[in-house]
Amino acid sequence: MRYRQLTTGTLALGVLLLIDVLRVWLPGIITIFGQAASTPAELMGAFALGWFVLALGAPAMVRRVGARPVTVVAAVALAVARLTLTAAPGGRTQLWVATAGLLAGLVWLVAVAADTVRPVPGLALGFAVNAAVHAVLDTVDLVWRGDWVAWLLSVVAVTVFLVGTAQPGQRGGADAARTGTVDGPDGPADARGGPGGGRAWLVAGPALLLAAMVALSPALARTGMSYLVGDGVARSPLFGLAPVPVAVAGFLGAALTRPPRGWGRAYGPATLLTGAVLFALDRGDLLLPAILLAAVGLGACLALTDDSTDDTTDAADASASRRGYAVAAGMLVFALGAVGYYSAYDLGYPNAAVPVVVAVLIAAVAFTARPVAHRLPGPFPPLRATAAVTSLALLAPVLADEVPVASNRDGPPQRLTVVAYNIRMGFGLDGRFDLTGLAEVVDRQRPDVVLLSEVDRAWLLNGGHDTLDLLADRLGMPYVFGPAADPVWGDAVLSRWPVRDPRSLPLAAVGAPTGAQALAVTLDLGDSVRTAVVSTHLQPPPDTGPVVQARAVADFAIRYAAGRPLVVGGDLNTEPGDEAFTEFTRAGLVDALATARPLATSPADDPRQQIDHIFVSPQLTPADPVAPRSTASDHLPVAVTVTLPPR
Repeated sequence: MRYRQLTTGTLALGVLLLIDVLRVWLPGIITIFGQAASTPAELMGAFALGWFVLALGAPAMVRRVGARPVTVVAAVALAVARLTLTAAPGGRTQLWVATAGLLAGLVWLVAVAADTVRPVPGLALGFAVNAAVHAVLDTVDLVWRGDWVAWLLSVVAVTVFLVGTAQPGQRGGADAARTGTVDGPDGPADARGGPGGGRAWLVAGPALLLAAMVALSPALARTGMSYLVGDGVARSPLFGLAPVPVAVAGFLGAALTRPPRGWGRAYGPATLLTGAVLFALDRGDLLLPAILLAAVGLGACLALTDDSTDDTTDAADASASRRGYAVAAGMLVFALGAVGYYSAYDLGYPNAAVPVVVAVLIAAVAFTARPVAHRLPGPFPPLRATAAVTSLALLAPVLADEVPVASNRDGPPQRLTVVAYNIRMGFGLDGRFDLTGLAEVVDRQRPDVVLLSEVDRAWLLNGGHDTLDLLADRLGMPYVFGPAADPVWGDAVLSRWPVRDPRSLPLAAVGAPTGAQALAVTLDLGDSVRTAVVSTHLQPPPDTGPVVQARAVADFAIRYAAGRPLVVGGDLNTEPGDEAFTEFTRAGLVDALATARPLATSPADDPRQQIDHIFVSPQLTPADPVAPRSTASDHLPVAVTVTLPPR
């Protein structure tokens, strides 16, 4: 039993480290290789897919050199890359270190697959522990934290992983098939009659995609709660991350226990498909049931592949190679699914089918698996393993930050300082996740209201962070979120004053691939004093300005304000004098940054374009407009102080 536990634990740790690398590598494709959207989406996709295609050659290398030496070398390379990423300065260095770590991780998986016939417990524990740790860390990876605690935990994880890799583990794969046995807890068991790993390894990549995107995503869970109970309540310790331990428990409970026989086996595939369809509907109020159903269904599908035999009795080397090709092909499905889903936001095609197709693939492989007559016991007691990881996940809601509380107890202010900032999902020009830099440049302005664009709350492509909640915690300001591209990507308003009557207006795409909206809120400043605020991010269609969207936002804002003082701001993707810019002044709004023109805001390291703006109604008097320098995003923020009309 000790060897089987060691094998499973080492596999789980390796999966955890690989996911850590992926959370750095995926954003690097956009922020570093993509050069702030100046690189064609097709080229970025080709770069991303190329490394997974290259990994298809790993099984041949394993067959020629042997699984053991390849496993050890690839594990060392993965571990070194994982630690180096914490110290990497960003930029091309970070991208290539992450790429090396990714390729090493893929080769390591192939080599482990060649020598492991029962991977499901290790894969399931790796997915679940990663989700639990990500939730406890408030959706910020250890890679990005950089403090001594992050270094200590990273070094411990890497050390245990390498020690486990160096130990002689369970005989499996080619060696086991040659002798016809694998070591069971009570002695040897027939390898060909026992559990086979081909199907389990094939679904590893697709399962990782759905786990990270939906089933085991802490950021998505918190966002889903915000749609059900409101932004403020969802950020409380009691509610915000509470779904995570439930999803982890459901996933592990289903993955580590024997699945039902007969047609009862269909419950896992059916549940997974239902969760994927709910997620694909792009409705915020369906995110939470999508997560919980997908978690249980995914775990049950993994259990079905664990409770199956290989369809072959070929020679040992061929069987080992088949498992290697299976995991390499499955990880290629991961890459195709991720690229296919997220590139839609640049290219404009429908992407809702991607998670459903991936779920169909997993369900089909799982349901058609042939069950074994006598399944070997798991390396860990299922109840004990599930309870341990769920207990870890339960720490997340307990440790969550308290909700910042807005107050107008001091009465209406005379002035409001407004900041508008495109935060590029939290990533700076160096490609590092830079919440500290974002918070510092905003906090220096001592803002009363912050309007955010390009707010990401759970995209796997950007590392799976809830950037909005994290930044709001650092600024100590409650938020309201307005979904644009989908339920987890859009715009937001943060305010030190209580917010009332939030409304969101979806904007016509008019040929632009990424969705847009306008989020309106009313600031309750006390003594019946109200000010309307609108946050938006206009998306211009190809080769023209966002005229139609600008007109819609201006009309919506004027109607919403209904004569009250009004502030409109965000990344408007238009320059002073352009037709779209004129739509706001034609509606009677005033350019609050006029006295500081030209006030370029993009790109942040060499600003040449004036595309981030704040407009105000004539009742408000703007002063001190600035665009403070920072490289925490690819845009500079703009800030202005407005004087309220006398009461």
